[in-house]
Amino acid sequence: MGLEPAVKYPGSSVAGAWIDAALDIAASHLDPKAGRALNARLDHRNPLVFDTHELGRRPGALQRLSRSVPAPAAPAVLGVEGVIGVPGGAPVELELRLESVMEGVLVTGTAGAVAEGECVRCLEPVRQEVVADFQEMFSYPDADDRGRAKEPAPGDDAEDEDVIVLEDGMFDLEPVLRDAVVLALPMQPVCREDCAGLCSDCGADLNAEPDHHHDAVDIRWAALQGLADSLGTGEKDKKSGDAPRSARVDEKQEK
Repeated sequence: MGLEPAVKYPGSSVAGAWIDAALDIAASHLDPKAGRALNARLDHRNPLVFDTHELGRRPGALQRLSRSVPAPAAPAVLGVEGVIGVPGGAPVELELRLESVMEGVLVTGTAGAVAEGECVRCLEPVRQEVVADFQEMFSYPDADDRGRAKEPAPGDDAEDEDVIVLEDGMFDLEPVLRDAVVLALPMQPVCREDCAGLCSDCGADLNAEPDHHHDAVDIRWAALQGLADSLGTGEKDKKSGDAPRSARVDEKQEK
């Protein structure tokens, strides 16, 4: 059963980007085929599509795989767009363990890559190694005694929403990999733990200018400061007006 396209939250804030990523994860979990045509078949040439025919269907059979694959490009990025993620085409190192069980093929693995983004405090580029662990069950399709796929019975869609089915003995690891990498990334990437960030008034880099500051006046004292300034000005005017009078008195006394 298809899932309606998720409504994206407006804005480009970090929080908004993570909300969008969470919605994408939920959509891909409920509908593993989201993002490709419903009648499309898996392409064995895709580096993230794996064939399980060699593993066989005997429960307990194991197969270990090591593969270096390019990271998917937009829109299926490995990360949170605008925050941090693995650039499209960058190498992703996969270590997989395929185990045949009664229900299907249990895939356990680890993915390693280098993510790039921006520091949320100073906006400088950030490069960070990310290691993501994942596990997913890819179920065998229901089959009759001749091995042919059965037509789904009415009302089975609700029960099968969380089931990812092998297609012609193959599975697509991309949705599982994307979800695992997103969850392994920091929600607020920083260039270093003690990053001072930017000045909230002028945007100066406080890492480069640790003594940078602005003389701020508390608005609660602004009125009193203005009164003090006016009194000081009046006092100066009074003194300057009295000076000629005292000079005249001194002149008369001398005469």
